[in-house]
Amino acid sequence: MATCARPGVVLAICCVSVFIVGMDSSILNVALPAIKQAFDANISGAQWTLDAYTLTLASFLMLSASTADRIGRRKVFQTGLVVFTAGSLLCSLAPTLETLTVFRALQAVGGSMLNPVAMSIITNTFTEPRERARAIGVWGGVVGVSVAAGPLIGGALVEFVGWRSVFWVNVPIGIAAFVLAKLHVPESRAPHPRKIDPAGQILVIGTVFLLTFGIIEAPNTGWGSPQTLLSLLGSAVCLGALVVVERHRPEPLIDVRFFKAPPFAGATGIALLMYTAQGGFLIVNTLYLQVVRGFSPLEAGLSILPMPLLQALTGPISGRVVGRYGPRPSIVLGSAGSISAGLLAAVPADLPTGARMYLCYALMGFGLGWLNAAITTTAVSGMPNAQAGVAASIVSTMRQTGVTLGVAVVGSVVASHVTVLAAGPGFTAAYRISWAIIIACGALVLTIGLVTTGRWAQRAVYKQVHKHPLEKMWHP
Repeated sequence: MATCARPGVVLAICCVSVFIVGMDSSILNVALPAIKQAFDANISGAQWTLDAYTLTLASFLMLSASTADRIGRRKVFQTGLVVFTAGSLLCSLAPTLETLTVFRALQAVGGSMLNPVAMSIITNTFTEPRERARAIGVWGGVVGVSVAAGPLIGGALVEFVGWRSVFWVNVPIGIAAFVLAKLHVPESRAPHPRKIDPAGQILVIGTVFLLTFGIIEAPNTGWGSPQTLLSLLGSAVCLGALVVVERHRPEPLIDVRFFKAPPFAGATGIALLMYTAQGGFLIVNTLYLQVVRGFSPLEAGLSILPMPLLQALTGPISGRVVGRYGPRPSIVLGSAGSISAGLLAAVPADLPTGARMYLCYALMGFGLGWLNAAITTTAVSGMPNAQAGVAASIVSTMRQTGVTLGVAVVGSVVASHVTVLAAGPGFTAAYRISWAIIIACGALVLTIGLVTTGRWAQRAVYKQVHKHPLEKMWHP
């Protein structure tokens, strides 16, 4: 069937698909108390319904991107929609917590075929630098808003229909996106697709899984237990082996030479920290609103609404600013927003309520919205079109790894301070520690952003490009 590559339509299809993928990384946050009650699970068991999704998504993004470069981006994009939609339907029918966790992982396998492939489609559709920056700004805003909108949409569905309904919404959207992709998205492939790298893929999974497993299970087994220490040590060993193995492969899953460019290295670090903060923010605040404030799932979702609204507003603006002035202004504004939110929430003696609480959420959304476009644009700037998807997939992997770590770390903080989800000194202490982690992430984002977007970084990129032209770097 003939395709019609209308840029606006292509961008809309890509944004809708990544919206449902991002939304499902957080939509279960407000449903955790209901799921915990339905399956009589503990906190760490309920956490796995969140992290099974983000962990799988992070593990397979780069494999999906390289596969799409090889066999066709539209083909993989449509396959991802089918798998994601089928996984969503199975999640809604899951009879046990274990099967729900497995089906969430299946969902994520499909989702991994959407985010990086959508970025490849966008970068090959929008070839003019400013138009590309604006398109990426819209896309980045949608990615951020999707994660933040999950609690709102999930809250309404949980309250009026039940927690299983949070998966039903994906089915009609997935079907519609599949048909529209067939009609409007042109097929494309990389001129020099990479071969499959099984060793790299296994080491990526080992690194992320062992780290997440160790952190989530630590409150149950103890931070000094052999299980926790071996899990964290195993993750570090896998990471070290990954660097060594990938440096000696002609066509690696993760080309470590990308990280010689300070802007790219900075973008990946900022993505990891930013989404660690966002994942941690969502889980601790949805629990706070329901456990401490006594809000219903819908009320909790509505209370967090200032966050996605500010993300939706500032994301496209940031894309235009990045296209004209570069990423540094957006990084400064974004990190300032998240740091201010954390200080406003954690420093006063009392827990935030009323106007102060909503201002915290608005500042968090303001900061995250500014950062999204800066991350993606910085990562793909200077890359050949054929490698933009690879670069974007690495950053997307850092995003999902960040959400995974945010849920794991903050969930473990909560589980370490309370045995039963209820208001009290334990939850108050966990709430303050969680916001302190968010403040630390914001401070690190600001530091990394200033270092990797300054004159030193620009000179380093210039020397690297002239010494090893990018096309030759990726095709030795």
